[in-house]
Amino acid sequence: MARFTDRTAIVTGAAQGIGEAYARALAAEGARVVIADIDAELGEQVAKQIVVDGGTATFLPVDVSDPDSAKELADKTVETYGGIDHVVNNAAIYGGMKLDLLLTVPWDYYKKFMSVNLDGALNITRAVWPHMTSRGGSIVNQSSTAAWVYSGFYGLAKVGINGLTQQLAVELGGSNIRINAIAPGPIDTEATRTTTPSSMVADMVKQLPLKRIGTPDDLVGMCLFLLSDEAGWVTGQIFNVDGGQVIRP
Repeated sequence: MARFTDRTAIVTGAAQGIGEAYARALAAEGARVVIADIDAELGEQVAKQIVVDGGTATFLPVDVSDPDSAKELADKTVETYGGIDHVVNNAAIYGGMKLDLLLTVPWDYYKKFMSVNLDGALNITRAVWPHMTSRGGSIVNQSSTAAWVYSGFYGLAKVGINGLTQQLAVELGGSNIRINAIAPGPIDTEATRTTTPSSMVADMVKQLPLKRIGTPDDLVGMCLFLLSDEAGWVTGQIFNVDGGQVIRP
């Protein structure tokens, strides 16, 4: 089923991990996909592989923390594919992130972190919105179950993503643009393996009703549903895809 034929989708942070899985799945269902990432080498590889696999994709560089870079991404997407229909705000500092407390994290690092993990979603949305107003469309933000438990400044950023999603649903609704968020539980990615101690991940998995760590493919179905016309009356919602993590024993 090609739900996204003749539509253009931007996926930020698509050079690897969950973003790459989203981009590949959108291309498999007919979308023209923009692989938007700060890592040009990996981003180019993903775009080229999608083309080899029979899809349509191109890499465009972006620093989501920079409003000018976000605007350039939107403009070049329209120049390349004629418009923008769908956006996934997935880019974030996660792999290799500093582990610290809100009370002690260096202020410069905190500001940089928030400029990507929270402000980045707003920068991209502000940049694409003028190009989507005449055609409607849909946006998915990447949240996390970290928004519901103590997770320091990472969790705070995801609380912000949830609020941003709800507030933008009101502002974008008049343009027939829907926006929702996915809150994954623990997901097996290279970023998780390099950031979260394996003992901590094992403890989280033990507490899950579905006792296994998630994979990027576990998130794809929800992302595609929320972007598609099947979710045509769904906006401003945060969907946990977490093996039941939010149901704490």
